[in-house]
Amino acid sequence: MKKPLLSLMVAGALAAMAAGASAQTNLAIYGIVDAGIVWDKNVTSADKTWRLESGQHSGSRLGFRGTEDLGGGLTASFTLENGFNVDTGTLGQGGRIFGRQAWVGLNGGFGSVKLGRQQTPVYNALLAVDPFAINLAGNAQRLFGGGLYFSDPFLRTDNTISYATPNIAGFTGTLGYGFGEVAGDRSLQRQLVAGASYVNGPVNVQLAYHDANTATLPAASPFLGTGIADLKTAFLGGTFDFGIAKAHLAFAKTDVDQAGGTLNQHSWLVGASAKAGSGTVLASFIRNDVRDIAAGQSDQVALGYIQPLSKRTNIYTSLSYTDNDPAVRVNAFANGERGRLFNVGVRHQF
Repeated sequence: MKKPLLSLMVAGALAAMAAGASAQTNLAIYGIVDAGIVWDKNVTSADKTWRLESGQHSGSRLGFRGTEDLGGGLTASFTLENGFNVDTGTLGQGGRIFGRQAWVGLNGGFGSVKLGRQQTPVYNALLAVDPFAINLAGNAQRLFGGGLYFSDPFLRTDNTISYATPNIAGFTGTLGYGFGEVAGDRSLQRQLVAGASYVNGPVNVQLAYHDANTATLPAASPFLGTGIADLKTAFLGGTFDFGIAKAHLAFAKTDVDQAGGTLNQHSWLVGASAKAGSGTVLASFIRNDVRDIAAGQSDQVALGYIQPLSKRTNIYTSLSYTDNDPAVRVNAFANGERGRLFNVGVRHQF
């Protein structure tokens, strides 16, 4: 008697799943599994480390996304994207279940509206312009804004409602507001974001702005100190594809306003990417200049190579060198010290 009952239960569950799937116009499960060997060396041998690390080319992830046709040109959409560490099997983004993205939205001729945890216009703009696609040892996030671009709130914002225009002859725009959710004060911890882009043929131009009120400074930028600050950044960059190679240029202005004063930083990127046989060579030079500090420049030079093995699998390697002026320490353990980073690994997408 137990076997027929179990069979009926399984059949019922499968039927329910099939009915749910049929109601969904499109449902996809996707992900990336990426791991590599890393050599990280500052100027002293005591800081040299070899390690196995997840997400050297792309952050390892498991995602679910879908759309449903609501009729009349209106669709619903969602994305739930989890980040994880291949080397340890732990969750990424501070242990969040869907730390990379978690949002639901509506789309139509008016554009699209999304609600939830989302990637910022600054993140998307730098992703489009950086030759290393903000990954590998040449990751532009490591230097832009003194390392602030490497962490929230410039990566992603919580509690955010955003609007994106439809694509009009290559032009798109984005506006977003992140609720601070502090009782009695609507401005505390709130986020204001905006972006615009023009993509047409070989031209890709990206503009982004981010204003974070009373944000927590991440450890990624140690020379700025710790605690709370108002953060503002404006980014302008672009690429031009010549066919055999692509040129990459970017500039950003980032202000860090703390109780002790304001630090103004300028960041520049000049880079290139080019085909080499069936692979791609990547190169960039990045400078971050803390304008309010004497001897406050940091320079990063990087070189990388990506070799596809199939449509979904590739191997990669990259090397970067960071040189700091005496008053700053980006990608290094102490002011004025140098940092070196090398990685080699494999990435599989599904």
